[in-house]
Amino acid sequence: MRLSLSLKGLNDGLKFLNGDDMKVTCTPNLCSLTHIGARENNEDNYAAVKLSDAYYIAVADGMGGHAAGEVASQMAVETVTGFIRENYRTEMDWPHLKFLLRLSHELAHSRIIENAVGERMGMGTTLISTIIRGNEVFVTNTGDSRAALIRRGKTVARTIDHSFVQRLIEEGQITEEEAFGHPASNYITSAIGGGKPLRVDLYHWLAKPGDVLLMSTDGLHDYVRWNEVEALSKGGSARQIAFTLLKRALGVTRDNVTIAVWKW
Repeated sequence: MRLSLSLKGLNDGLKFLNGDDMKVTCTPNLCSLTHIGARENNEDNYAAVKLSDAYYIAVADGMGGHAAGEVASQMAVETVTGFIRENYRTEMDWPHLKFLLRLSHELAHSRIIENAVGERMGMGTTLISTIIRGNEVFVTNTGDSRAALIRRGKTVARTIDHSFVQRLIEEGQITEEEAFGHPASNYITSAIGGGKPLRVDLYHWLAKPGDVLLMSTDGLHDYVRWNEVEALSKGGSARQIAFTLLKRALGVTRDNVTIAVWKW
């Protein structure tokens, strides 16, 4: 079984870099990875690219039959990454970045709808993307992939999932504790394509030295309780945190797993 993969330590984990089951991109501050997990194919995708004075990271979790989810997530990531690389400017302030990031998600949405024909009908994807510039984090979210700013093992800021379960929480019908493992946890209310309405949430966070930005698909946070995710994000480098979270997720997940960690 694929879940027999052992990540006893960082050196063991490195054996699986960019193989059939796993892809990894790491720098001193950043480690992004995606793993096929418990599925037959990986419908997750990510990109991590250097801009003139910043980094851009995008994470997507595709959906749709006949490998359409894999196509949708790759298409979304390629679209937003190409658009940001071409149009990002060092002098952009938050109002300009909001416009840029929102437009990137709208373009990805349009492109996927245009290509959702034949066997790809209904394909779609979640999409969460961030620009990290110094201690500033500019986050854009559609769907239930997640970004969180974690400080000393506690979440200080987090995106809101676009999901049916999140709606139940907001309406007071269930608690955060009851949401974990909920049978409707895979039902999202917004997506890039997928026949879902497009919702784009934007966030601006300020990090401190030692803080961790964690981005993940639901293969992590739907199977590992959030307080444990916070605890596992507390120490070590970005690479060590990413591999520790992956190892924990692979023991329980029934999905693909994608994780991106930036540490200041």
